[in-house]
Amino acid sequence: MIFEVWAPQATSVEIETMGGRQPLRPDSSSGWWSVDVPAAGHGTDYRYLVDGAGPYPDPRSRRQPEGIFGPSRVYDHARFTWSDHEWKGRDLRGSVIYELHIGTFTTEGTFTAALERLDHLVELGVDFVEVMPVAPVPGGRNWGYDGVDLYAVNETYGGPDGLKEFVDGCHRAGLGVLLDVVYNHLGPSGNFLHPFGPYFAGYSGSFWGEAVNLDGPGSDEVRRYFVDNALQWLRDFHIDGLRLDAVHALHDRRATHLLAELAQEVDALACSVGRPLTLIAESDLNDPRMITPLEAGGLGMTAQWNDDVHHALHTAVSGERHGYYEDFASMRSLAKAMTSGFVHDGGYSSFRGRSHGAPLAGVPGYRLVCCLQNHDQIGNRPAGDRLTATALKLGAGLLLTSPFTPMLFMGEEWGARTPFLFFTDHVEPALREGEGERRAREFEGFGYEWVAPDPSAEDTFQRSKLDWSEIKEEEHWSVLCWYRDLIALRKALPELTDPRLDRVEAEYDEQAKWLMVKRSSLSVMVNFCPDPVTLPMSVGSVLLSSEEGVFAARGGLTVPGQTLVIYRSDVNP
Repeated sequence: MIFEVWAPQATSVEIETMGGRQPLRPDSSSGWWSVDVPAAGHGTDYRYLVDGAGPYPDPRSRRQPEGIFGPSRVYDHARFTWSDHEWKGRDLRGSVIYELHIGTFTTEGTFTAALERLDHLVELGVDFVEVMPVAPVPGGRNWGYDGVDLYAVNETYGGPDGLKEFVDGCHRAGLGVLLDVVYNHLGPSGNFLHPFGPYFAGYSGSFWGEAVNLDGPGSDEVRRYFVDNALQWLRDFHIDGLRLDAVHALHDRRATHLLAELAQEVDALACSVGRPLTLIAESDLNDPRMITPLEAGGLGMTAQWNDDVHHALHTAVSGERHGYYEDFASMRSLAKAMTSGFVHDGGYSSFRGRSHGAPLAGVPGYRLVCCLQNHDQIGNRPAGDRLTATALKLGAGLLLTSPFTPMLFMGEEWGARTPFLFFTDHVEPALREGEGERRAREFEGFGYEWVAPDPSAEDTFQRSKLDWSEIKEEEHWSVLCWYRDLIALRKALPELTDPRLDRVEAEYDEQAKWLMVKRSSLSVMVNFCPDPVTLPMSVGSVLLSSEEGVFAARGGLTVPGQTLVIYRSDVNP
């Protein structure tokens, strides 16, 4: 077996494997080193030494059975037997996404245990499962954004075979799989890329870590490292798409941005494997170029996360106005979000202290992945608290009847009471003891004091696990039925998946706190006030209501307080 590693600045590279060491031979023109170890194969453990330092895991390690500080292990993708040969993929258009964290989705926190809950997701009616990052992390618990050894899979979840079994099972159940990947930084613990080459730019990219080198000397191979990683998930693990974390933290001044390069490569792979492959960017830039096709001069992302819709929905259903929510605290902002996608489309953002964004001219709504809750919007609250059942019903009613691609966060569909807290398990004392303080600095200016449970405490992690027994309780069951009905209605009525934003209209009353979103002959009416309100409506019928007591009379519809109604006006043939 031939071992290869990129180390362009090294004067010597050795491999430690099978009880001995051997030198690698350099290719002076490329910076790659290689050696043939005939006796090595699937299951062989190995490490590298660079200029005598180490030993270190392989930067492209496919498996880390003993964790981030242990040896790499050879992993042969061809040894896994797939059963998804009939799977033709799934298009993002018209779909509903379900985001989950493997470690807290079930009590066991494994891929195998998650497979046992797929029937619930199928009955719910979602189309994609979006899995938070699975790269190896320090210790046994982490959100995943401290990942290192980016080509490997967290062993506590089940390792590479466990991920493949999960994807295979999802495909058998008719569910696509999206994987959250982090290319803007690596975790602070177990990151051994520095000795191998110029992987980093030498300055802080965010609170989460040092920026990667995408445009400096040696960046050709660094870019290839991330592109090849993306292709691995899509090709070798049969993943249907990637969610790219915080792409606004990718500092790239090249003529062809890394995202455009990645989009080209993924498009070519999609042609090869014969199924659609999706790229979803997490971006707060409100830049339409992010989701404009390559041939039209854009960056070619299939879609992007859109925080503006979340913020407008959240302020409307929760009443919160602190921090960045201040810019969204009106019915006018909510109406704009539901009809235009971006609230900040070139206007002034008080939170940023400047103008922000650009209009989404001609961009279809399905290219915006929108949510009422996600891991960030819950976990970035000190108590990790979720919305109430009433707030969920109102917000989900608007989200799941919107022209966007809706995304739910695990447990939301039944109004889970378990929090989703920020948790880590760093080995180094300095990282372990300073995590809470770092989080507090990250959220300075957000309008609240960061007083949260210790991220390193085992209990913080355990409290974040879903309690599936809640579904048996009436309050939670009613929320679950509401979500199922909304998704079923969305799939039954073409008006609700129509992505053309110029066909969405909205009316509102700022003082009375009601909003009406019109989708062809359908009207989605929300009364956010505790008192009933009567809205002028033509003759028609109520298709769905979040609460009882809706009363239709000649020329008007009375909507009880804190209620959402989906109404169809009669259309003459």
